[in-house]
Amino acid sequence: MSSMPRPDATSHGRFNLEQQRKRAKELLKAARADEPDALARILRHIPPRETPLKLVDTQFIIARECGFPSWPKLKAHIEALDFSRRKVAERGDRDMATLHIRCGSDIEHSLRTVGFGGDFLEFSDPFCIGPLRDLSPTELMTLRARFLAEVSGMAEGDVLARLRKGYAALDDLERYERLVLWFEHDSYDQLILAYLLYRLRARPTKARVELVAVESVPGVERFIGLGQLAPDLLAWLWQWRRPVEAPLLELGTRAWQALTADGPEPLRALVASGTPALPMMGRALARHLQERPAEESGLGLTERLTLEIVRDHGPLSVGKAFSYLMREYEPLPYLGDLMFWWLLQPLLAAPQPLLAISETHREWPHRLLALTERGRAVMEGRSKRLTGDVSGGDVTPGSWRV
Repeated sequence: MSSMPRPDATSHGRFNLEQQRKRAKELLKAARADEPDALARILRHIPPRETPLKLVDTQFIIARECGFPSWPKLKAHIEALDFSRRKVAERGDRDMATLHIRCGSDIEHSLRTVGFGGDFLEFSDPFCIGPLRDLSPTELMTLRARFLAEVSGMAEGDVLARLRKGYAALDDLERYERLVLWFEHDSYDQLILAYLLYRLRARPTKARVELVAVESVPGVERFIGLGQLAPDLLAWLWQWRRPVEAPLLELGTRAWQALTADGPEPLRALVASGTPALPMMGRALARHLQERPAEESGLGLTERLTLEIVRDHGPLSVGKAFSYLMREYEPLPYLGDLMFWWLLQPLLAAPQPLLAISETHREWPHRLLALTERGRAVMEGRSKRLTGDVSGGDVTPGSWRV
């Protein structure tokens, strides 16, 4: 389980150098006044000694609290952010007709804010949940629309219309000279990336294809996704984009074929390979495999973590359970809140449910979750979740065939 971010670390990755200098001076002043909190912070990073503290010592501590090994490293990173922001403002993506592709709209405004001017495509079919098959794009859209309408409560026609915008755009790339794929390390992103790479390999484009692939950011202890980052960080990441070449296209194709196979064996074999063309994809696929029912409990990982959260903190609202999952329990956060609500249904709707939910008159994020006796028994290893105990559906929501 990951810890909560340090109070002095940022979640957005942006630091102000003058502010950090001020904090170092304030810490030095507080330490010289023997303030207990300041002394405790210092002792976490510098062992007791006879020589008096200097500003260079408290600058070192501030840097460590911000997630950097030294003050020069923190200073150099801030300067690199400033330089990248200026470069993007001066030129950005204006040298080529560019399309930015992302599995959501979370960074579109930030790209504009920092100075990028290219077009933006949201392709956000959440392949991490629901059925996947080796089908044509039209047939796949139909399959996915039916499932997503069930999850979202939207009309199937409306869902299909939204999907068509993304899928159709993949057939209309000829006017672009550069495609930039912006993706992070979780299974939501990486499964969509696999599909895009598969499509680009099956139908090559004349455009240069580049990838920004992110699994950590300096100074951000709990990196969850690109959408949490300050616009300056996107300018900084721009310089780290890499060309999408044959090995990466091949990996995406193999991943998509494994995801749409009849069973998990091809996916397990691909994960075992280490996916050297993009190691984060292998880790995301491994996490995806953990949604299959575990032998000892019959639970997928999200289900097990949810039961742990309710055991540790319940009764609590669905919204708070989701917050705990994303901030502390989930090793590779990937779910949206609506997906989480859908994944809860087998735990709530079985003839012998593992979770009870109260206050049915309230909106679902505010309804309270508690463990049932059956849920306690499963968590304690005294019982196993019965395969097939959810009426009318697959007990394991996901892309698995049963």
